[in-house]
Amino acid sequence: MKMKRLPAIFLALAVLTSACNSNKIKTDASGVFESDEVIVSAEQSGKILSFPVKEGDTIRRGAIIGDIDMSNTVLQKQQIQATIQSLKNKTTDPEPQVELAKKQVAVLQSQLAQQLREKTRTENLLKADAATQKQLDDINASIDQLRKQISVSQQQVSLYQSNIATQNRTVYSEQDPLEKSVAQIQDQINKGKIVNPIKGTVLTKYALEGEMTTMGKALYKIANLDTLTLRAYITGSQLTGVKLGQTVKVYTDDGAKNYKEYGGQVSWISDKSEFTPKTIQTKDERANLVYAVKIRVKNDGYLKLGMYGEVKF
Repeated sequence: MKMKRLPAIFLALAVLTSACNSNKIKTDASGVFESDEVIVSAEQSGKILSFPVKEGDTIRRGAIIGDIDMSNTVLQKQQIQATIQSLKNKTTDPEPQVELAKKQVAVLQSQLAQQLREKTRTENLLKADAATQKQLDDINASIDQLRKQISVSQQQVSLYQSNIATQNRTVYSEQDPLEKSVAQIQDQINKGKIVNPIKGTVLTKYALEGEMTTMGKALYKIANLDTLTLRAYITGSQLTGVKLGQTVKVYTDDGAKNYKEYGGQVSWISDKSEFTPKTIQTKDERANLVYAVKIRVKNDGYLKLGMYGEVKF
């Protein structure tokens, strides 16, 4: 009976040994997951009026997530706008004066036309000895005087337009730099809005609503966790078998003896060697110098920053 049971026992041991070995995955390198983290800082100084962001929140790019008190800057803008409005009131409309001068010219031209008709009539009377030469001379003198007055009035029209245009240009020259100041102040007001720069998840919050902040002070840290980067290390002998864009398999622990598999792509290979980090175990433990590589892995929600991962090329 004992002799018959031995093969069965050996068979069971063989199955268990095979099952244990199947849970062990032979990998080529290992490392930890990381991501590009952005620290968002205040662009203005003042009291934080609203900042409802919480750690773990996922925020879209361009979202306005808070406000810094910019009331003093708003008052400065309003003051300059009032100054610009007062400058507009200093400008002069040339049309009324020009119209008046044109009406005067029209009256003089009407008088001139009347005198020209009178001259013709007097010349005819003079030929018939019904008028004197003095009468004709007086009419010619009146015509000459009217023509001079018309010329002066026309010059006055041009002079009004030129003088008023010069005066208005002087006013507008003061307005232009003021309008640029308004634009600069508006830019400062806009920077009082806390705008999220990238789509991602808030990792750390450094400020709270109601606190005073200053320009450049960190408000929160955010990173896009949709795709993580596994930073691993390979030996010089492995380097020749790795290339940019190469598809690899990435494994993470999934329970006591299981692994979870992900697809990854090599996105960066260091061009310089470095000493093996103490926390990293490479395939060739005798190698002192290794090369860093970055592998982009699509995150299904289970990958975390700082999590350990292994790579098989």
